[in-house]
Amino acid sequence: MPLEQWSDSVVVARLADDPQLTEDLVSLEHAAGARAASAVLDFGGVNFINSSNLAKLLKLRKKITGEGGKLILCNVGMQVLGALLVTGLDKLFTVSDNVTTALATVQMS
Repeated sequence: MPLEQWSDSVVVARLADDPQLTEDLVSLEHAAGARAASAVLDFGGVNFINSSNLAKLLKLRKKITGEGGKLILCNVGMQVLGALLVTGLDKLFTVSDNVTTALATVQMS
């Protein structure tokens, strides 16, 4: 997973489909707080998300927001967005159209 340190307090992660997605989310959870207060997750390479990965996303969100940071999902495809909508998680996560808009959202908040 390419991980870009966008600023002192923001990291951008470009995620890939499973099985890499699972590894990426675990790595992000371990890195959260150590690298940045906020994270932008680029789902452009993700076509499908399972319940295990949704649980990892929730855990990552809890860790980042618990430390006062923001977690923003961007470039979310229809399959992933559908999973978020069906589970009601669209109300918990901030979803943005692209990385640029997500970074602007982090900076404004």
